[in-house]
Amino acid sequence: MSSKSVKKGEFYELEVGQDLRQSPAYNDDLSPTKVSERTWSKLNIAALWVGMAICVPTYTLGGVLTAYFGLSVMEALFTILIANVILLVPLTLNAYPGTKFGIPFPVLLRSSFGMVGSNIPCLIRGLVACGWFGIQTMFGGLAIHLFFSAVSDSWASLGGVGEVIGFFIFWVLNMLVVIRGSESIKWLETLSAPLLLIVSFGLMFWAGGKISITEVLATPANRPEDAGFFGYFLGGLTAMVGFWATLSLNIPDFSRYAKSQKDQMIGQIIGLPLTMFFFASLGVVLTAASTTLVGETISDPISLIGKIDSPLWVAAAMILIIIATLSTNTAANVVSPTNDFQNIAPKYINHTRGALLTGLIGILLMGWELLKKMGWLESDVSVESMYSNWLLGYSSLLGPIAGIMIVDYFLIKRQHLDLVALYTPNSLYPAFNMAGLASFAIPVVITLISFGVPAISWFYSYGWFTGAFTGAIVYYFLANSAAVTDSQTQAT
Repeated sequence: MSSKSVKKGEFYELEVGQDLRQSPAYNDDLSPTKVSERTWSKLNIAALWVGMAICVPTYTLGGVLTAYFGLSVMEALFTILIANVILLVPLTLNAYPGTKFGIPFPVLLRSSFGMVGSNIPCLIRGLVACGWFGIQTMFGGLAIHLFFSAVSDSWASLGGVGEVIGFFIFWVLNMLVVIRGSESIKWLETLSAPLLLIVSFGLMFWAGGKISITEVLATPANRPEDAGFFGYFLGGLTAMVGFWATLSLNIPDFSRYAKSQKDQMIGQIIGLPLTMFFFASLGVVLTAASTTLVGETISDPISLIGKIDSPLWVAAAMILIIIATLSTNTAANVVSPTNDFQNIAPKYINHTRGALLTGLIGILLMGWELLKKMGWLESDVSVESMYSNWLLGYSSLLGPIAGIMIVDYFLIKRQHLDLVALYTPNSLYPAFNMAGLASFAIPVVITLISFGVPAISWFYSYGWFTGAFTGAIVYYFLANSAAVTDSQTQAT
């Protein structure tokens, strides 16, 4: 039997024959979801975003914007809210083909970048995720170390070695959840979301009795008095968009399980902007309250709670932080590279091998920090300073990919993809789509030039926006030009 695409209601489903089973571009883990597998409701999608958004980096975003981008506290929180509302545009649009055709992110990229060329944006997205996986695993490992330290003095005496052991325990937990598949992730997110919200509201209520929230929110900006607002605002806005620019690409990895387009859209609108705004606000308030609580300013919740003189409360709080970090890490940082690495060689890398490869690269990227904690390496570079500085950098790479994907699906392909051809080399989709690759390369080259030309330094400072619009516009003209050329060639 030959493979064929079958329309079922608003969905398409792939009936796989022997031809695709032998295709080097196909394996069962990358194949489209069946209609019966599209079971995620709007509440499941919202829970996914609540589970991912409540994490240590979100807690510190308010501090990042006030310390590194010269914004006041209220300006910082407003920027976070606006950035996540803007992000809903690429998130909901790029989720569309995932829901309609059931395909994951790497397979969707084959339409705009080519069957082989899709590996370039895949690897960029995958490596960014591996970096975040390492950072989040470090936070989760610290929480495990503090949990055991609260119940055992001998474990506490391990110090940095205990943190390294905690890192690897948390690493194993992540692998177990992801290898069990999408239903395991849905279960974890649905379980953790209401629990994390209740705890967050409790912490906000508790901190409100320690400090004046009104005074905290009135904290002025630390930029020069004669400096304008919009330059600082746009820089901070770009960095905050960059925070979830990662998921705006690989959202099809999740939307392919959605019950309908309405479910994926409403779920994302409910789950993302308000959760990000609320938890970042909690971080600002608790950071301000930390001086009253422990006598010094501490900007991350794990270190703050670790200083509370109550082993019972520390142990209970660390369990919740472990759940929060696990729910973020498995969904946001492991699913994408697991699929991305499979796209390189589907016949040799399946879901389990992709997940393990992600974990190994995460260990390698955090190797310097693990060696520091073991006392075998000295370095002034901290995890916090590293992730604060690279948001702008990688958003310049991810913006063009988002713009190209949206234009390709809605304006060039007009919401129609050939499911069988997406898994068949040397058919409808070329090995390398030069329109997609050139549209990605042009904004990246301009960004590199901007480092040496101050007059266009704004191109890098607002990298996600400049990259997304440049990539989208260039791709629209190049793809249409290529289509006209193909038509003329066929006519002659």
